[in-house]
Amino acid sequence: MSTFTQLEAISKYILSKPLLKSVFVPASRVFTEFAGYRKMGLKTEDLFIEENDVMQAAIRRLPPKESYERVYRIATAMQLSLSHKLLPKHEQLKPEEVSQYS
Repeated sequence: MSTFTQLEAISKYILSKPLLKSVFVPASRVFTEFAGYRKMGLKTEDLFIEENDVMQAAIRRLPPKESYERVYRIATAMQLSLSHKLLPKHEQLKPEEVSQYS
């Protein structure tokens, strides 16, 4: 399995090559839409596996407000999954609303 550092290096390489960028960026947008996690109110970072030391340390470093919002998003997504529902369109996350943790 790739590490985050390797993935970041691959991403930078792809973005530095116009041909690769023209193929992979639209494909990644389509994949993200089909994945459906934004329809449940989740950010990409909410999907990372928590059962390792690096993620545990990263989660501990989150500001309290961001940590609470993360837990709330995950709990909401679990409830939606159990009830086989999605958030209403106006509550679903849009690509421009999703920002990475700083």
